[in-house]
Amino acid sequence: MEKSLSFIKELKKNNNRDWFHSNKKRYEEARGEFFSFVEEIINELGILDPDLGPVEAKNAVFRINRDIRFSKDKSPYKMNFGAFIVKGGKKSGNAGYYFHMEPGGSFAGGGIYHPMPDVLKKIRTEIYGNPEEFLDIINEKQFASYFGKLWDGDMLKTPPKGFPKDFERIDLLKYKSYTVWRDYNDKLLLGNDLKKETLKAFGLMVPMLRFINFGITG
Repeated sequence: MEKSLSFIKELKKNNNRDWFHSNKKRYEEARGEFFSFVEEIINELGILDPDLGPVEAKNAVFRINRDIRFSKDKSPYKMNFGAFIVKGGKKSGNAGYYFHMEPGGSFAGGGIYHPMPDVLKKIRTEIYGNPEEFLDIINEKQFASYFGKLWDGDMLKTPPKGFPKDFERIDLLKYKSYTVWRDYNDKLLLGNDLKKETLKAFGLMVPMLRFINFGITG
């Protein structure tokens, strides 16, 4: 991932259209390298998670252009390469696998981030009906050791509406997102074990994503 990493490092210092267009060829090479990696991951991930179905890299990789219409930050480009590998594509609303490549901030993650209220209620309802099954998944020894706990950065302070306040595992319903991730250092990005490590991370996520997506789609 040397070309991708190198390009983003320089883009961080030169986030403007003139520099980008002057280095368009380098961008295309960097994106091509990232794109090829995502294709390799998709091909092998389908074996680990048959529920994933057919997914094309072009529908998983995010554009590098930022939407600056409603942002105070008018930097035109994202300072990372990212891909969301998910059944039905990025706009499906399903939980999926996310790979983020950024100098000093790369990671493999997965789950569902800030879903729409109706989708979030479906997930909470599934957990409410099957709390022990969900706990077994997120507390599984290898999963917990690798990822730690679910991201709790924006949990509700009070129980969500529509659920009993005295529910024994009400804490599981307070999440606004259901996600985990594993940080990667740049050395891993430049070594030979990146694909192996990413498939390990995604493989461990399969039961959690299957549980969440069952709650969403049945």
